[in-house]
Amino acid sequence: MPLLLTDADVAARLDAPTAVAAMRDALVAAHEGRLIAPPRASAVLEGGRLVMTAGHLADEWYGFRSYDTFGHADGEQLVVLHDARDGRIRAIAVGEEIGSRRTGALGGAAVDLLARPDAATVGVIGSGRQAWTQLWATAAVRPVSSVRVFSRSFARCAAFAARATAELGVAAAPVSSAAEAVRGQDLVIVATTSEQPVLSGADLAPGAHVNLVGFKQRGRAEFGPDVIARAGLIATDSPAQARSYQPPLALPVGLLTRDLRAVAAGVLPGRSDPDEISVFLSVGLAGTEVFLLDRVAALLTSADVS
Repeated sequence: MPLLLTDADVAARLDAPTAVAAMRDALVAAHEGRLIAPPRASAVLEGGRLVMTAGHLADEWYGFRSYDTFGHADGEQLVVLHDARDGRIRAIAVGEEIGSRRTGALGGAAVDLLARPDAATVGVIGSGRQAWTQLWATAAVRPVSSVRVFSRSFARCAAFAARATAELGVAAAPVSSAAEAVRGQDLVIVATTSEQPVLSGADLAPGAHVNLVGFKQRGRAEFGPDVIARAGLIATDSPAQARSYQPPLALPVGLLTRDLRAVAAGVLPGRSDPDEISVFLSVGLAGTEVFLLDRVAALLTSADVS
């Protein structure tokens, strides 16, 4: 029988360093052609879409993730891992943790590959699950000393800051505006559901690195052209996914100056100047949820054996 994992299982077994290391390995595998990761596909249904991403790690496994856009408060994602040798299902994860930690860990890998090594202060816009896993992963790759967080709900901001202090051991505080959260910060995380810009390019400090996680399409994006204009380096984890957006990406694909997969593989450099502003456009390299499920399943299996 396949392993069946809940969110509690994933949270108990998958720490940030493990997740970030897995995503760096996935980026390298994708660059080398071992991880086949086509853009996501979706079926339009009444009231929403059913979306699927799939991946295949050559000679090892294949699998998929499915989720929907119906907006259910208790909606769940499904991740399924097949053994490539015989097609049997090895593991199934039901819930949100695999998807959230995968996105956060890709963001952590981007920080590790693109941000200044001494980056320590973080400004966060957003206080939901995606904002949390971005910070969770960032703290695993940089010596985070302080965090400022802003979102529309001060109560959620305060809870986010308290959690960061308790779980990550950093000085964290809620602030009253996005500008206050971002100004002077080494690292900036924007993870919102806003369809309008919430980040101003003028607020970015020289040498800052920015992870953009939310909407990034033409006509609905959490950032504006002023942010892109200040960036000397713009990277993404999946150029194919970036090209396939409908509506199209909020910036010309030609402005994507780095393929994060090639940076992870050591083929392209990260930043070239400590004062350069770098931006990571998180679009979601397909197959990475399955990649992460494979790692979690291996951890559970080795724990059972020991």
